[in-house]
Amino acid sequence: MRTDPIIAGIELGGTKCICILGSSPDDVIEQVRIETRDPHSTLTEIDRVLDRWHAEQRFGAIGIASFGPLQLNRASPQFGSIVSTTKPGWSDTPVLSRFARFEVPAAIDTDVIGAARAEQRWGAARGLDDLAYITVGTGVGVGAIIGDRTMYGRGHGEMGHLRVTRLPGDDWPGICPFHGDCVEGLASGPAIAQRHGPGPIGEDWLGWGSVEHALAMLVHNLLLSVQPQRIVMGGGVMNGRPELIIAIRERAFASLGGFYTAADMADDFLMPAGLEDKAGPLGAVALGLSALGH
Repeated sequence: MRTDPIIAGIELGGTKCICILGSSPDDVIEQVRIETRDPHSTLTEIDRVLDRWHAEQRFGAIGIASFGPLQLNRASPQFGSIVSTTKPGWSDTPVLSRFARFEVPAAIDTDVIGAARAEQRWGAARGLDDLAYITVGTGVGVGAIIGDRTMYGRGHGEMGHLRVTRLPGDDWPGICPFHGDCVEGLASGPAIAQRHGPGPIGEDWLGWGSVEHALAMLVHNLLLSVQPQRIVMGGGVMNGRPELIIAIRERAFASLGGFYTAADMADDFLMPAGLEDKAGPLGAVALGLSALGH
């Protein structure tokens, strides 16, 4: 007889959405990929998946790990909605309230916080109360958990948009529509593709140095501000080029300039995602479990 609760998880991404049914990495009943289009088409397709699952499995909770920015102030009438976003058509889209009809506990958070919770529960940060998860893919995002609590202030952090020092002589303007050469504007997947131009990107491409440097500066700033015990890096760019983590670690450590020594910084202060490309979907499951108090 089954004892673990069944969670319906939704990873709502800028390029694709993953619906996942299960309770852990070892208990995935079904997974469905949906291309992210306009809100009506995308959410209607997600509705169909969850309606079928609820009829067949009677899931006990819903977890939503979404791109943002999100309104996560529970006092706001827009709680659980995507607010102002660069994703065309998605600004002011209610997400959490759409699934209230199932009358089960539900939780929503950013996709990076979801991935951080999954890595904390099952992956490379298992058992740690202080961690940060960096995703490098369509965008660059950071989810920070300190004292086992997510970091919120007037809103959730957008540390992927931090401005960082540049390599000497590097004056490429970046692609962020807001900041140009912030970390996302320099090191996201679209930034890499635009900077390189058409064709496959080889290991000897000189632009990798600037990508590594921008991400190392982000790590530098996180270590000095948030003070996580461990930083985990995932997302399409990192998963597709696993050797990046070594170069980023070396550049970040060199950038600290002795402020931290090897005695202060264990080799595992910066780690690749233990769940690899499953961190995002399992993040939605982790959020659903938290809605049940698990």
